[in-house]
Amino acid sequence: MSDTKFSFDHIHIISQDPKISAQWYEEIFGANIVREYDLRHAPQIDVQLGGMTIIIRGKRPGEEPNSTSLIQHYEHYSSHNEWGTDHFGFVYHGDLIRFCDEIREKGVTFAVEPWEFLPGSVICYVSAPDGVSIELMQAK
Repeated sequence: MSDTKFSFDHIHIISQDPKISAQWYEEIFGANIVREYDLRHAPQIDVQLGGMTIIIRGKRPGEEPNSTSLIQHYEHYSSHNEWGTDHFGFVYHGDLIRFCDEIREKGVTFAVEPWEFLPGSVICYVSAPDGVSIELMQAK
C-alpha cells in the first residue's frame, strides 16, 4: 500500500569543505546553490539538482566524522560493503557515455566505470567529494 503522506525531501552530506563540495555539484552536474547559512555552529549549503535538495554541511563542534570506504566493483554489482547508505542515484536523460566523457575531462573520477548492468541499461558510479558515491543510470 502506498502512502501519499510522504514525499522525498533531501539528502544530507557532512563535508570537510562544504563550499568546495557545493561548487563541485554545481560545476559537474549543473546544480544550483540556493542557500548558504550557519546552523548549529557549522556552515550549511543547500544545493538543488533534479528537483531534489542536497544539504551539504561542515563538521559541528564535538563531531569527529569517520571517512567511508571507497565503493568496490564486484562481479555483478558495486558496494561500499558497509551498513547504512551505500550511494544515491540519478537517472540521466541523454547519452550517458558522452556525459561521462565530458565530466571526466573536468577531472571527475569514476569508482565504477560505465558498464552495461542489464541489457540496454548503462550505469556507473561517480566519486564525489567526501567519499560520496553517486550512481548515474541511463534513462530508457
